[in-house]
Amino acid sequence: MKSWPSPFIPAVPGTGLPVHVYDTASAAVRQLRPGPTARMYVCGITPYDATHIGHAATYVTFDLLGRALRDAGHEVLYVQNVTDVDEPLLQRAARDGVSWQALAEDEIALFREDMTALAVIAPDHYIGAVEGVPSVVKAVTDLLSEGTAYRVELPEGEGISGAGDVYFDLSSATDFGSVSRWDRDQMMAVYAERGGDPERAGKRDELDPLLWRAARTGEPSWPGGDLGDGRPGWHIECTTIALDYLGMTFDVQGGGTDLVFPHHEMSAVQACGITGAAPFALAYVHQAMVGLDGEKMSKSKGNLVFVSTLRRSGVDPMAIRLAVLAHHYRTPWQWTDQVLEQAQQRLATWRAGLSGNGGPPAGSTIERIRECLANDLDAPGALDAVDEWVLQSLQGPASLASTQAGDGFELGAPGLVGRALDALLGVRL
Repeated sequence: MKSWPSPFIPAVPGTGLPVHVYDTASAAVRQLRPGPTARMYVCGITPYDATHIGHAATYVTFDLLGRALRDAGHEVLYVQNVTDVDEPLLQRAARDGVSWQALAEDEIALFREDMTALAVIAPDHYIGAVEGVPSVVKAVTDLLSEGTAYRVELPEGEGISGAGDVYFDLSSATDFGSVSRWDRDQMMAVYAERGGDPERAGKRDELDPLLWRAARTGEPSWPGGDLGDGRPGWHIECTTIALDYLGMTFDVQGGGTDLVFPHHEMSAVQACGITGAAPFALAYVHQAMVGLDGEKMSKSKGNLVFVSTLRRSGVDPMAIRLAVLAHHYRTPWQWTDQVLEQAQQRLATWRAGLSGNGGPPAGSTIERIRECLANDLDAPGALDAVDEWVLQSLQGPASLASTQAGDGFELGAPGLVGRALDALLGVRL
């Protein structure tokens, strides 16, 4: 699947620091220790609606992580999926009287435009669930043959294939629960609302995840060999895409906090079942939820602020990016008009502060940005460092006399700071 054009990343003098992030599975801030290439998988959209600010926060956060890793000297191999066939997409298409393929294509195209506008570096592999069907078929067939998956008969008259649905048997998994650290009561409290089917008759355990959905009348399906025609369950698409393009035990699995359970938990336990190895990922990094009017922003609630709508109204995409970066990725926050206004004012001030030929020495500010990013992606701290440099720039050389022993302005400093903002924060002035 086509992704989008990546922005140019300018060179910045010096080298970034080792990156530390909060790992959900260990409940601690840990140093990432990739080899020459850092491998990162971030769960993508289900394309039945446009990119909202919650999406933007997630993909800007992992763009920031990728930039910090590159600055620290690593290559980054970045994979992202698109759930381009799933129940919500089929339901929305039926509601709107359009084909599910056309709806998916339109929303994926809009997502690409939004990511391009927000200066998000494109994934190296951008893979749709439909593209991944052959890998899913092989993986599920292998799990069945090994006894770690089982069939559940379809209700009378519901399907067009006699093969039945296939579920993963969680009783075979010793590490189940190690990603979320949740107990069973916590899992059951959200499982149904997050795509699970705990009431499905014939399952061995209420939490067992669907691997292969047998073909139903009026639903899209693909050849499944011995599985029968059907389509992938939600979690297995990410399991197999990650294994195909990154291999087992990659560096970072990312997404929003609403994916911790069941999606990331199930994706991981299925990968362990397929490969016989562990862990699936070395760190699980999650973006906190973004709200509106005191509630989580979500498609199901219909309380969405769309990036494309903001762009069409004339909002500079860099102001949207700054609005996201003003909040630490692990802290839930609310989108408001004031948040956007503050970001727009900051962008205008930065542009004014970087408009001259000279400015305060750039080195210490760039060092502070790098220190903040290495410290659990402290984007707000990095913005504060830039704010201080810009304030001194606007005040002129006299502002340095009492704070920097009269070092004076440096020719070219605005250019260096501007390159650092572009390369490290993705903010193009």
